[in-house]
Amino acid sequence: MIETIEQLSTNKSNATSTLPSPLQALERISWNYWWSWSRDGAGCFRELAPAIWEECEHNPRLLLSRVSEYRLAEMANDPVYCERVSKLANDFSEYMDLNSSAATPGLGQDWSNAESGPTITPDHPVAYFCAEFGVHNSLPLYSGGLGILAGDHLKSASDLRLPLVAVGLLYHQGYFRQSLNREGWQQETYRETDPEILPLHPVKGEDGSPLLIEVLIRERAVRAQVWRADVGRVALYLLDTNIAENAETDRWVTGHLYGGDRETRIVQEMLLGIGGVRLLRRLNIEPHIYHLNEGHSAFLTLELARETMHSRGLSFAEAMPLVRERCVFTTHTPVAAGNDEFSVDLIESSFGSAYEQQLGLTHEEFLGLGRIDPKSKVEPFGLTPLALRMCRSTNGVSRKHGEVSRALWQKLWPEKTVDEVPITHVTNGVHAPTWVAPTVRALYEKHVGLDWAGKLVQRADWEQGIARLSDEELWAAHSLLKQRLVAFVRERSFQARVNRGETVEYAEAARLMFDPNALTIGFARRVAGYKRWSLLLRDSERLLKLIDNDERPVQFVFAGKAHPQDSEAKMILQEVARWKHDERLKDRAVFIDDYDQEIARQLVQSVDVWLNVPRRPLEASGTSGEKVAMNGGLNLSVLDGWWLEGYDGTNGFAIGNGVESSNDVDASDAESLYRTLEQEVVPLYYDRDGEGLPRKWIWMMKRSITTLGPEFNSDRMVAEYARRIYK
Repeated sequence: MIETIEQLSTNKSNATSTLPSPLQALERISWNYWWSWSRDGAGCFRELAPAIWEECEHNPRLLLSRVSEYRLAEMANDPVYCERVSKLANDFSEYMDLNSSAATPGLGQDWSNAESGPTITPDHPVAYFCAEFGVHNSLPLYSGGLGILAGDHLKSASDLRLPLVAVGLLYHQGYFRQSLNREGWQQETYRETDPEILPLHPVKGEDGSPLLIEVLIRERAVRAQVWRADVGRVALYLLDTNIAENAETDRWVTGHLYGGDRETRIVQEMLLGIGGVRLLRRLNIEPHIYHLNEGHSAFLTLELARETMHSRGLSFAEAMPLVRERCVFTTHTPVAAGNDEFSVDLIESSFGSAYEQQLGLTHEEFLGLGRIDPKSKVEPFGLTPLALRMCRSTNGVSRKHGEVSRALWQKLWPEKTVDEVPITHVTNGVHAPTWVAPTVRALYEKHVGLDWAGKLVQRADWEQGIARLSDEELWAAHSLLKQRLVAFVRERSFQARVNRGETVEYAEAARLMFDPNALTIGFARRVAGYKRWSLLLRDSERLLKLIDNDERPVQFVFAGKAHPQDSEAKMILQEVARWKHDERLKDRAVFIDDYDQEIARQLVQSVDVWLNVPRRPLEASGTSGEKVAMNGGLNLSVLDGWWLEGYDGTNGFAIGNGVESSNDVDASDAESLYRTLEQEVVPLYYDRDGEGLPRKWIWMMKRSITTLGPEFNSDRMVAEYARRIYK
């Protein structure tokens, strides 16, 4: 089912070109996603027309085209607002000025200052390839954690002035939009993404015509136009096959993100990897290093080999080590089944024979590049084995994930022990200015300094600043955020019930649900088996006793999407949705439809506790809990992924002890979860002093901020990539 957003296209070209002079800087700022993490960027746009801002899903380009002439004139005559716009414009100019000091203090550096060998420079940047990018919810090119991580990577690279360009695909219908029907069953719809109303620049060739990249796919020449999104100082290039020059089938190569069959997946990955390298050549960009963020772009290594062979007259065997020196690979998947694999028939129909001939490889040699055992006749072609073979460096995304990956892929290095397998780790982090709530950000500016984001990675400065933060200030800020969350839950729930055709009484009841003073636990993530959504429901009566308690109530807010083809995951969602029929639960448990970056922001900034219960060791890293910690929330999690590194016994809560000592791990973890809630989390939250403050809880909030912020942020992560992996 296709759904189109009303775009009022007749207004597209009017307002933005006729902004009153005091507001004209908003036009320039709206073309760069820097506004989304700047101090007052969202506020300046929202102030113009709050209702339209929500309707436009926080897209400033569309907002400026829809605000009335009178409203623009009115705001242009508001000196306080105009001063804010002027300050924002000055901040943007300083940030984009390569000669200014507006880089993250303490980490901005001359990346060309290497001891020896080739270095990263603007002329030789990092080329960062990924299948999805979660830069902002108004640019729907992401489905979950991988994309959000990639977006944060670009933002920190920009803040740190690390020369980097990014390559992805422009999906015209992105990932699906989710709604639950009255029976609680997930329904998927798709909305058309119109590049004309987004801050996307069409890339032109030297003759001024649209730049087209060509890749032979399914024995047809498939062409892609190119768009550029500016993410601070970083350019994100997006390939798009939805053009008249292509056959109808090929126009859908960039139709949906993860929504098609295996054939769609492989042709997308051919376009991303092979087409991405050809794009950089057309742009005259010669990268210092190619970073494959997950295996989706692994075909780029074959294109680099083909180029090297033809330009230098080498064989594939001679070109391969040269390609390896230029490529690094980050794996995000802790199980072999989660990596992209394709049947031999699909490889043959998608590539044909021409490409392997250009590589000088026999058919079996070509297939062997993507197999753990190159001599196997039955093993499918996997992109992870290809990337592992063709990249000089491979890393997991947490310490535990590095261990798991070494064991998982040890067969590729049969002469080595597991500990000797050359797979390291760089633990994921999150972009603090994007995810820290403005209310909390103001506290950090007050006590740590306006350059708080830079001091975040300087542990001593950060600790000293947070020590100056009073209990009263932190609790007041957190309480305001919870009030906002309750209002958000009520509004979203009311609209969802109306859209589902629920009774008037039930729809109106949404306006009274949730309590800003109750202990609020968030659980939002992709609905997949290993995420164990059903763990919390394992002992429903015990859970009900926690929720249905007038003196110490607990309330839950859920969000997450099941893959369109995963019926089992949809049944788990349906079980959660059926809670609405239980009188004891209806006001204290809610599922928010259509989980996206904006909903995530509402939740991670406001909940008291973030719940995470993956089956060990299948959580490669996870980053949602890191965002919660930066806002003063506490984590209640299985000791897996990043939490295994972050938890110290004082800064949150652990489920289990990190060692599987029971045959029924789910039962053991469920028992630990309930016991921790009953004996630790709930009592601590409701232990109040004479002033009504939970002093011990607030102390733990501060411990969470102090101990986790300096380690689990994307500035530290990107700097670590630059120092350890890229060089």
